[in-house]
Amino acid sequence: MSGSSAACDRFFFTLNLWKTGRNWSSDLGCEEWQLSGRSMDAPELLAELRDPTDGSILRWDAGQQALLAADGEVVGRFIDHIPRFVSDQHLRSFGDQWNRFDVAHDDEDRATFEAKTGMSLSKLQGMRILDAGCGGGRYSKICAEAGAQVVAVDHSLAVDKARRLCASLDNVKFAQADLKQLPLERESFDFAFSIGVMHHDVDTRAVFDAVAQMVRPGGRYSVWLYRRNRWWQEWINSGLRAVTTRVPQSVLRPFCHGGAVLGGTPIVNRTLNKIVNFSAHPNYENRVCDTFDWWAPDYQHHHTVEELQSWFTEAGFDDLRALPPEKTGRFYTWAYENNLLIGSGVNVTGIRQTSFRSLVC
Repeated sequence: MSGSSAACDRFFFTLNLWKTGRNWSSDLGCEEWQLSGRSMDAPELLAELRDPTDGSILRWDAGQQALLAADGEVVGRFIDHIPRFVSDQHLRSFGDQWNRFDVAHDDEDRATFEAKTGMSLSKLQGMRILDAGCGGGRYSKICAEAGAQVVAVDHSLAVDKARRLCASLDNVKFAQADLKQLPLERESFDFAFSIGVMHHDVDTRAVFDAVAQMVRPGGRYSVWLYRRNRWWQEWINSGLRAVTTRVPQSVLRPFCHGGAVLGGTPIVNRTLNKIVNFSAHPNYENRVCDTFDWWAPDYQHHHTVEELQSWFTEAGFDDLRALPPEKTGRFYTWAYENNLLIGSGVNVTGIRQTSFRSLVC
């Protein structure tokens, strides 16, 4: 696909969500958006997709190569085999981030997944799983390899990287959509998880509630969010992010490489990053990516365990567990419990009550 054609693909699906949730931009000068110039038969994911606005079944129009609502309006299109319901909008830095960096490490990702979801990979066989905010797809991949049927959704073009990562797996499917308006059937997943994603939306709680509705009664839901630190750390972070979120990425990236160098420097990577955040991951590319992930996004909200647990309870979940951090050690545990670790998380898992039904229709 040519560069200009790819650019057309990227912007063609911009939605006026604030008006109707359905109106597609049609004046971008693209003569043809079809995948590699070819039309598609009805896509296999069609049966699982729903109108994001009302949950009704969608219809595939081969002539328009589009997903249609009951009233005939276009609500989505398939581009590069992925149904697209939104553009990058405020999350474009994530699409750039995940497509630029290779940060998947299977053994590490398996351990992180189990630590941050409270789920053993050995229990995923045959489960229908929602990866809410899949990014580059590393957790989608390990879930699919464990035998789950995975639907992975991200708001950004990171889904393209995720699809490439999972190209050898036929039990994982992708969609580009707003997590607050998921094009999926409610209460249809055995397990839904979101690791480090929801806090990057303008309204973390709204994303949490929307994903919670996807979990069937008796199903599990696990969420990891950024932890609220000490007031002085929050003050420093907010001041610096007021700058970093406004500078061009060409300026920010060298800054992140500098952070990656500090993150590989003994003593500095255990002290200075308690004041100004940079990653201390063992891998240099991961350090650059993680540092960029901290300073680039437009939105970054920090939360408490008590706050997140209350969301679970109000959404109809019980048997709640606050999951401990993956790392251990006397000093680390002390710093974690005293909210001194910048970039650490609050992490809760729970089971949806079988008698609970959402008040949202």
